Amino acid sequence: MSDVPELDAAGLPEELSPLDQILHRGEANPRTRSGIMTVELLDCAPDWDTFRAKFDAASRKVLRLRQKVVMPTLPTVAPRWVVDPDFNLDFHLRRVRAPQPGTFRQVLDLAEVAAQSPLDISRPLWTATLVEGLADDRAAMVVHLSHAVTDGVGGVEMFANLYDLERDPSPQPLPPLPIPQDLSPNDLMRQGLVRLPGTIAGRVRGALFGAAHVAGEVIRDPISRLGGAVGYAMSGARVIGPVADPSPVLRRRSLSSRSEAIDIEFGILHRAAKAAGGSINDAYLAGLCGALRLYHEAKGVPLDTLPMAVPVNLRSDADPAGGNRFAGLNLAAPIGLTDPEIRIRNIRSQMTTKREERAIDMVSAIAPLVGLLPDTALETMAGSIVNSDVQASNVPVYAGDTYIAGAKVLRQYGLGPLPGVAMMVVLISRSGYCTITTRYDRAAITDKELWARCLLSGFDEVLALGGDGRAEPASFTVDPAPSSVSSSNGSAAQ
Repeated sequence: MSDVPELDAAGLPEELSPLDQILHRGEANPRTRSGIMTVELLDCAPDWDTFRAKFDAASRKVLRLRQKVVMPTLPTVAPRWVVDPDFNLDFHLRRVRAPQPGTFRQVLDLAEVAAQSPLDISRPLWTATLVEGLADDRAAMVVHLSHAVTDGVGGVEMFANLYDLERDPSPQPLPPLPIPQDLSPNDLMRQGLVRLPGTIAGRVRGALFGAAHVAGEVIRDPISRLGGAVGYAMSGARVIGPVADPSPVLRRRSLSSRSEAIDIEFGILHRAAKAAGGSINDAYLAGLCGALRLYHEAKGVPLDTLPMAVPVNLRSDADPAGGNRFAGLNLAAPIGLTDPEIRIRNIRSQMTTKREERAIDMVSAIAPLVGLLPDTALETMAGSIVNSDVQASNVPVYAGDTYIAGAKVLRQYGLGPLPGVAMMVVLISRSGYCTITTRYDRAAITDKELWARCLLSGFDEVLALGGDGRAEPASFTVDPAPSSVSSSNGSAAQ
C-alpha cells in the first residue's frame, strides 16, 4: 500500500499519468515538444505591479503554477509534482515592448519563437509574457504552458483565477503560500524502492483477481466475452488506424512554423451551423476543410479527403484541472466536397460515429506501453498514432467580458503543438467571438499568402449559409484586388 495520497491538498494528482509522462519527456525534443500557447489581445496595457500580483495570487490558489516535476533517478515510481522550494515568480513573468508599428502580426511572430523553444523542466512548466507598445495603446499577453500540466479545457479552468468580471474589482486578500516540498530525484527513487514490495504484491493480487474474474465470466458466457474482446480490438483499430491517404502537398516536415489567424463573430458562425443542421464544431471543421480544398486546388493537387485528428474532451465535472483527459478522433476530412452544407453534414455524421467507439480512449490505454520506449522511438512515433496531416481543436473559454489587471481581454488565440503533423488549428470562443488560429509547418505550407487567402475564403463559404457575415483577418492584411482563389459559391477571397 502507498502512503502517498493520489491527490494533493488542492485536489490535483500528485503523480504524472503515463500520458502526462510522455508529454513531459517530449519537451526536450523539438519534434515531440507539445507546449500549449495562448495569445490574448488586451484593450490597454495593464499596470505591471497589479499584473504581477494577479499571477502571484493565482499561483497560490493553483498549485500547478508553483509545482515542478521530480523524476526519480531510477524508475521505481512515477514522476511527482512537488511545490518548488525555489519558486521565483519573476522568472516566469516577462515584459517586452513590441517594435513599431506594434502589429498583431509582430506579436504572433514573437509567440512563434517561444512556442518553438523548450520550457525549463527543472522549474514549473509555464511562462507569461506581457507585450506592450501595440498600436492604439493596446497590449497582449502570451502564455506558454507544457501539455504535461493539463490540456486545453483544463487550462481554461486552471487560469480562471487570473481574470475579473469588471475592470476595477474590489481588492481580495492574498491567499497563503503553499508549503514547499524539497524532494530530490534520489529521495523519490528511495520512496519507490520502499514501496516496491507492496506495489508488486498489490499488482499481483489485482492481476490474479482480475484473471479469476475474467475466467469465471468466460466459463459462464464464453461467446459474449470473446465477442466483446474482439469488438473492442476492432474498435481500437478504427480509432488509431488510418482513415484517408495523406496529402502529398502537406507531406514534408521541418523545425520551422508560422501561424495565421482570423476572427468570426460567434453569432455569425452559429447561424451558419444552424442553417446546415450542424454544431459550431461541425461548421468550424467544414470551414477548415474548405480552406484546405482551395489550397490544394491552387497547388494543382485536388483531393477528396485527407486525414484529420479532432481531440474531444473526456473531462468530467469531477476531474481535477490538472492532467490530460482527451481522445483524438480520426476523420477522413471531406475537403473535396464543394457544397459547405453537405460538408457540414458529412463531418457531423463522422463525428457522431467516432464518438460512439468503445475504444475511444485507446491512446491513453496504450500510453503505459508507449512510455517504456526510448526517446528516439517516441520521436519516430510523433504524429503517427493518430495518422493525421491536420489536427483541429475547439476550446470554449469564457462567454462574458473578462479583465486582467484593469485591461479588457478583446480576443484570445490558441497556438497548438505540431506533434509530427503539418498543421494544428485551434478555435477559441470567448466574449462573443470565435478566433481560428492555424499553426503550420513551413515545409508543408510553402505559400503563406496563398494559405491566408484560402483560410479566409474557406470560412466565408460556410458563413454564407447563415447570411452576409464574413470572417475577418487578424494576422494578415487583405488585397483589395480580386484574388485567384475563389470559393464554391462564386465569391472571391478578399
